[in-house]
Formats: sequence, C-alpha cells, structure tokens
Amino acid sequence: MLAEDSTLLREGLVRLLTEEGHDVLAAVGDGETLLRKVQESPPDMVVVDIRMPPTHTDEGLRAAVEIRGNHPRVGVLVLSQHVERAYATQLLSEDAERTGYLLKDRVAQVGEFLDALRRIDAGGVVIDPEVVRQLVFRTTHSDPLARLTPRERSVLEELVQGHTNAAISQKLHISTSTVEKNLNAVFDKLELTRTTGYNRRILAVLRYLES
Repeated sequence: MLAEDSTLLREGLVRLLTEEGHDVLAAVGDGETLLRKVQESPPDMVVVDIRMPPTHTDEGLRAAVEIRGNHPRVGVLVLSQHVERAYATQLLSEDAERTGYLLKDRVAQVGEFLDALRRIDAGGVVIDPEVVRQLVFRTTHSDPLARLTPRERSVLEELVQGHTNAAISQKLHISTSTVEKNLNAVFDKLELTRTTGYNRRILAVLRYLES
C-alpha cells in the first residue's frame, strides 16, 4: 500500500511497483485513509510519505509508527524530502525490524529503491545513505563513535544502511570474518552488551542516529 499526496509521484510508484511484479492494494493521499486500508486488509508493506494532509507536518510518520505498533508483520518504508534525524530516530526506536527511511530522491534510483523494499521485507532495517553521510559529519570527538577506527566506521555505515554481513563484505572487499570482527569491536566500543531480547545491530543503528 502507498500513501503519498503528490498524485504524480503516487501514480509513478504504482506503475513502477506493478511493472516489477508487486500487487499494489491501495494508493491513497493521506495518513488516515492509509490506516483504515491497513486495518481492513494488512499488506506485506506500506510506503508512506512523512508530510501529508491536512497539516503537512508528520501525519505520515505518525501513521507509520501506528502501523508498526499494531501490525508488526507489515514492513514500513517512510519517504522524506529532506534529512530529518528526529523523525528517523522516532521511526527506528524500539523494535525497528522491517523498517526503512529513504529520501524521495532515492526512488528515482530504481534499483536501490527496489533493493530497499526487498531488505525490509526480509526483516532488515534500511536508512538512506545520505542520512548516514550527514550524520557522519555531525559526530564530535566526545562522541562514542570517535573511538572507532576508519574500518570499523565504514562497517558501521554499511550496517546502518541495512546491509547484511555478506553484503558488507562484498561492498568493502573484505572477508565476512573481518566484517564480524569489526562489528564486534563496534558493539564493544559502543558498549552494546549481549542482552537477551535486544538486537545489537539495531541498537548500533539507534546509537548512530542519536550521536
């Protein structure tokens, strides 16, 4: 299901997803209608714009958070015109599996957009690379991330974008064992202990966003 108040973008997404073999069960222009449609017949995934009528502030985000809370099996991909760290953090707080945050420009890069949908559907978390890039430049020497080596930071950046260990290995041209070693170092330096019931990969993403 899609929720986007721009008719042009909404119809473009419908056409793109249909051509790629997806069934679009509903395409609406506001958050309230999306919530009603999801309640009637929960889809595998929703793609929703953050800013929609009536106030064009955070209606889409609030709808996404509600859907994630009431329908945990439904994947949620939120689209934003600009990097809004507070919104990303709110969306990805608590149980963030099957969740994504992308800038609208990413939709034009069809391969990356469709890959994001696949990763979310598989239970992953996807964060736009531009969001990651801007957050990197906001870190300071007092931040826990400053303790990471360049390699550890690179591995974490790929993790934040939602890539698996195997994908990180291919993108950085290192072995999977090296990826695992660096991730364990990241978890240790960010003081993410092996606590039952918590996913350290998700906790690392949240720590990164909060920095």
